Amino acid sequence: MFMMAIGEEAAIKLFAMMDDDEIRELSSIMSGLGTVNAELMERVFMEFAEQVSASGALVGNQDSTERLLIKALGKGRVDGIMEEIRGPAGRTTWDKLGNVSEEILANFLKNEYPQTIAVVLSKIKADHAARVLMNLPEELSVEVIMRMISMESVKKDVMDGIEKTLRMEFMSNLAKRQTRDSHEMLAEIFNNFDRNSEAKFMTKLEERSAESAERVRALMFTFEDLLKIDPGGIQTLLRGVDKDKLGIALKGASDTLKDLFLGNMSERAAKILREEMESMGPVRIKDVDEAQMAIVTVAKDLAAKGEIVIAGDNEEDQMVY
Repeated sequence: MFMMAIGEEAAIKLFAMMDDDEIRELSSIMSGLGTVNAELMERVFMEFAEQVSASGALVGNQDSTERLLIKALGKGRVDGIMEEIRGPAGRTTWDKLGNVSEEILANFLKNEYPQTIAVVLSKIKADHAARVLMNLPEELSVEVIMRMISMESVKKDVMDGIEKTLRMEFMSNLAKRQTRDSHEMLAEIFNNFDRNSEAKFMTKLEERSAESAERVRALMFTFEDLLKIDPGGIQTLLRGVDKDKLGIALKGASDTLKDLFLGNMSERAAKILREEMESMGPVRIKDVDEAQMAIVTVAKDLAAKGEIVIAGDNEEDQMVY
């Protein structure tokens, strides 16, 4: 309330003196402040009565907070802070938990009361909750299940308290602790090379470290990896890709992958696509790479949303037909 009341110029000076943790905690509260009437502001900040009285009511929300922070700190520093407040794509803390691995979430929750764990698991997706329960000590899991069975509606202040704890103690610390695997990062970079650059840099990497090259190659997702998608997933993917790009991409694909895509299209659509591919004539490798990369990106996005499943190489990921 104080920071929103004193005006941007004064607030900027104060923000500039704070570290990221202080800004993150304060900004989180500011973002959810809502409307505060002038009478309350005067009562709480009597020494600033003159300035506050003139300002009347104010509204604290994510947009106004972000604008204020950008002026004080610059956009680069603010993006990370606001990401923790609003979650990915503006989602809630509960949605954000869906991106936390079950092992990490279970390790955090195992020290909480069974009732608290029950509330948290009731707010996330069932498949994720199931995996978290499997990673908790068995006796604790059973106790949590019993609490979930008998759980009644949770008071808003209790729910708000749990959410605040998750946001401030868990999600914030998680962001500090987690470092991205370097091989995973390189695999994503290699995925975006054209094939000549990929081959060149992979050869160089193999010369320096054959083990690292093997790990990066295993983590890469190529156009041919779309063979791991089941037919229903291919049909979903087909609805989301640019048909012009698909024809170019398949020009450089294996016969097996071509058959997979064409076999999941209507006879008429498949015939049209074949004719278009034939009429294209020779296609530049660069254009093929770009088209394939675009389709792989769509596939990854659909997989992240849970709309398709891309089977992995381990036994649990294998598909049964």
